[in-house]
Amino acid sequence: MVAIIEKQNFRDFDWVTTLLALMISAFGVWMIHNALPTESLWSKQIIGIGVGVVAFVVVSFSDYRRLIDTAPVFYAVGLVMLLLVLTPMGATINGQKAWLALGPLGRFQPSEFVKIPTVLMLAKYFGARKAGNLTLKEMLIGSAIFGGPLLLILLEPDVGQAITYFPILAAMFFLSGIKIRYVVLATVAMAILVPAAWIAGVKTGKIKTYQQERINAIINPESVDPRGYGYHTIQSTITVGKGGLSGNQGDPETSQSVLKFLPEPQSDFIFAVTAENTGFIGCVSLLLAYALLLSGMIGGAREASDRAGMLVIMAIVCGMIFQIFMNVGMALGVLPVIGVPLPLMSAGLSAILSTFVAIGFVISVKLRRFVN
Repeated sequence: MVAIIEKQNFRDFDWVTTLLALMISAFGVWMIHNALPTESLWSKQIIGIGVGVVAFVVVSFSDYRRLIDTAPVFYAVGLVMLLLVLTPMGATINGQKAWLALGPLGRFQPSEFVKIPTVLMLAKYFGARKAGNLTLKEMLIGSAIFGGPLLLILLEPDVGQAITYFPILAAMFFLSGIKIRYVVLATVAMAILVPAAWIAGVKTGKIKTYQQERINAIINPESVDPRGYGYHTIQSTITVGKGGLSGNQGDPETSQSVLKFLPEPQSDFIFAVTAENTGFIGCVSLLLAYALLLSGMIGGAREASDRAGMLVIMAIVCGMIFQIFMNVGMALGVLPVIGVPLPLMSAGLSAILSTFVAIGFVISVKLRRFVN
């Protein structure tokens, strides 16, 4: 029986999705090396990918339904990790206390990884409900589940990471049958509250000067000091422009990232590095690879054997689409710089590990698509 199960798993395994994820991550290592060739970040990324692949295999061949059943445990552990960040165990970088210091093991960013327990917890709740439109009570409970980690992340504060959680809740609501009137009410409320919150935040000082300037750098780039808060956006667009059609074929020592003009080229602006090194052709090829990866994952959601599995996949897909959109938008200078990593490309153990684990859940659902 074990042999039969192993043969079925091997036969039904989604090799296309797996190979696409590995190819994108390998391409990311190359770009990280091109961005900072004299540093060891690219070799650390290879180690992170290795750890991620091991976790990916474990999750892929685990029964996702059992993991969803234990979601409250994972969720509670995730909240504890986020709480620990706010204690002396938390490490502060660039004004954000968003990492746990693990001594010789380096740093770990719980907010990146806690997305997965949040997805599982929401899928467990919404997946168990009966058919029909969501009630207000169900929406409030779902929002409370979502609000726990979100509040702790905002206390760090890490607004960029907090924003990446919203597509998860949106996917859960829409796929669970939210009433259109709630969508309209939410849209109207946001249209009123966001500007009001901005005005109040500016007047009270809750929205810092650098955060205001990052928005101004997009709305009115000519008014922003190019050596100040507009520096990131301006240098990124210059880097993208240098790539041309097929990439910068000149001396690597003229590279924006190598010469340290481009801030955080290995993470926040890895797409700008891609544009500089591979040009328009390389960027389009990368986006096409993402499109194939995501379309394969969406296909798995259609074939899922239960609602919870479908919700897990679509929440992961929506989260990845949002992060790709935000990171590329930052690199092109059309969105404010908020520190959102590019999935499978940006350097960072937390990001690469959580992405591979998320894709592992997708594979696990697809492997059990014929099981009732």
